[in-house]
Amino acid sequence: MKVLIVDDEELIRNVIKEYLKIDNIDYDEASDGNNAIKLVENNNYDCIIMDIMMPNLDGFEAVKEIKKINNNTKIIMLSARSEEFDKLSGFDLGIDDYVTKPFSPKELIARIKAVCKRDKINNAYIEVGNIKLNTLSRTVSIDNKNIEFTNTQFELLKLFLENIDIALTRDKIIESIWGYTYEAMDRTIDAHIKLVRNKLGKYKDCIKTVRGVGYKFEIKG
Repeated sequence: MKVLIVDDEELIRNVIKEYLKIDNIDYDEASDGNNAIKLVENNNYDCIIMDIMMPNLDGFEAVKEIKKINNNTKIIMLSARSEEFDKLSGFDLGIDDYVTKPFSPKELIARIKAVCKRDKINNAYIEVGNIKLNTLSRTVSIDNKNIEFTNTQFELLKLFLENIDIALTRDKIIESIWGYTYEAMDRTIDAHIKLVRNKLGKYKDCIKTVRGVGYKFEIKG
């Protein structure tokens, strides 16, 4: 995996680089959008971390040009601004994720891995360890044994397997599964999670409770 870090703040670039090194992830860096475009013209990157507010050429304009060069490169937008307009503008350009400063470096690395993994997941199959999910037949097998899941339980497990090591808020889970947020649903999501855990058997502890946030799926070893 190779990542391009684009940010005019050297301190931010250095922090991200240190965490990429821990995971043995190769990287290049650029201090503005113009330099980023030049690097993309001569290199293939699995993921680009793109700041919005930069001199010479901002992140939005840089993404537009990068998409013309390689539309398949995954892009995570990084910005101190958190307005909904910024997020929507980024997603309209085709970015894959959006992280607001200040951010957790560990979470950023998890998001990089998640967006890159999406291309490696077969359209029909998602396989994490000994847990296998078939999106066409909507079946789940654990340790080569078929386990029956309801539609809601299936969608919950699929959401977790597509977001390994990423903490998902209850609102995010509810919106992803049911398509909208509804306060009453927040009080029942724990019950749905408990049922999924029970069906995972010895892997039930893979679903971690993140206090004050929601849940995340974590594979050890």
